[in-house]
Amino acid sequence: MTVSMYKCSAPIFLQYLGGLSNVLDKAKAHIEAKKLDETYFMTLRVYPDMFPFHRQVRAVCDHAVNACARVAGRELPVYENDEKTFDDLKKRVERAMDFVRSIKPEELDGREDSEIVVKFPSGERRFTGQTLLLNFSLPNFYFHDSIAYAILRHSGVEIGKRDFMGAPVKD
Repeated sequence: MTVSMYKCSAPIFLQYLGGLSNVLDKAKAHIEAKKLDETYFMTLRVYPDMFPFHRQVRAVCDHAVNACARVAGRELPVYENDEKTFDDLKKRVERAMDFVRSIKPEELDGREDSEIVVKFPSGERRFTGQTLLLNFSLPNFYFHDSIAYAILRHSGVEIGKRDFMGAPVKD
């Protein structure tokens, strides 16, 4: 039995982006209740050579959107990358979810073997649709989502695994 490229991508992206959206709400409420500096949280990092919190959230959104767009053969959406507040990050997550929702199953299914070329600063890399999704995009998506969650949890925001995972999305 084959696995649908759509079912192993869009609903998962939506579930975890929904979780991230709720985590952002809880973090903002925590910051406001404790009268903390929101900018401080936006710039937190796990380690100095890792992305700060706001870039982790941006990366979560970008991996979901770019995977869907590339596998579907669509143009990549362009975002400003100028988020400075939790409200800005929340809007970024909402835009990502809207884009993923716009993807139809027939745009992804059957594209497992399609060639996808991604240009990185270090050069081009060639993928099939399946390897891009399963071996690159999903692992990066989960990585950045986990790091964003860990930054907030380590900083005292009362969130748990259920918050991180979000609610399953019916496909």
